[in-house]
Amino acid sequence: MIYLDFAATTPMSTESLHVYTEVAKNIYGNSNSLHDLGTDASTLLETCRNEIASLLNGKKEGIYFTSGGTESNILALESLIQGHKEKGNHIITTEIEHSSIHNYFQTLKEKGFEITYLSVNNEGKINIEELQHCIRDTTILASIQHANSEIGVIQPMQTIGKILYENSILFHSDCVQTFGKIPIDVINMKLTSVSISSHKIYGPKGVGAVYIAPSISWSPLYPNTSHESGLRPGTVNVPGIAAFVTAAQTSCSVMKSEYEKFQGLRKQFIEGISSIHDKIEVIESLEEQIPHIIGLRLHGIEGQYAMLELNRYGIAISTGSACKVGQQAPSKTIMSVGKSTEEAKQFIRLSFGKTTTPAHIDQAVLAIKKIIDDF
Repeated sequence: MIYLDFAATTPMSTESLHVYTEVAKNIYGNSNSLHDLGTDASTLLETCRNEIASLLNGKKEGIYFTSGGTESNILALESLIQGHKEKGNHIITTEIEHSSIHNYFQTLKEKGFEITYLSVNNEGKINIEELQHCIRDTTILASIQHANSEIGVIQPMQTIGKILYENSILFHSDCVQTFGKIPIDVINMKLTSVSISSHKIYGPKGVGAVYIAPSISWSPLYPNTSHESGLRPGTVNVPGIAAFVTAAQTSCSVMKSEYEKFQGLRKQFIEGISSIHDKIEVIESLEEQIPHIIGLRLHGIEGQYAMLELNRYGIAISTGSACKVGQQAPSKTIMSVGKSTEEAKQFIRLSFGKTTTPAHIDQAVLAIKKIIDDF
């Protein structure tokens, strides 16, 4: 099987697996216990906290470990909003956020909060003037993803951050698809909060982290919680966190070379389908784009059919975010960039990883051409 669904999840790396096993065997104490085994676990946990903070150019006091990107998003947003609700009840976000954020804001609307959804252009980018126009005195927070998980468009984070900072608005960003792929600097981008996940970068599933700037106050979702400085309950998964940090260190160390590799693979794929350009559309931003994600629309062919046919040819892809599999509704991201409901149902996503080769790209191109010809 040729795996081209790395944006959904990645296999654990050899290094990450090794660290997980060694820590699980040798540093198995509860990090909150006061005996020596607990102290060993706590010491390792703090080392991991410091390392993740350094990769984000943040402070270790702002790192809180979680069960993954979705929990990081919800905990960060709820804690920050509840901690600053005296300012008002207005939130800014975009039409193309991850489902965890979109669904959370739907519950806030039911509680009386006002949510402004920024539109995007046909490349998936927000309009900066629209952002400036919708800011109110009652605006508490803006949540704008770093890069979209379905089409890979990167938002202009520094520009957004500067505007929000000047208006004293908290800035949260879902960086699950960009951490370990492109640089994230919480200081330079003026980010209040960031969500990241382990299983997108060859670490274990069920582990993630959220960064909240230590200078910013917040109110815990779960009162009287003793773990992670009160942000979340439950025994901390020290082996998983150590494996996550190992994967993060490796991903960040090869970030530049992997980026260049993905650019080459992307170019190869787009050149490969050029002969059928009238039957296939690449949905992308020509200016700011993470190269390992390619969003496609096969004209007249439903995405689920194309996915199943590619699976029959031994190629694993997706029809969008794995968090929406099983839901027949068309992608809200694709509809937000101006496509009709029918066109949005024709969407598929290919995403590359460290084991993707030029031969894999050639085989994917041939299979897609065959599916289109047969259809």
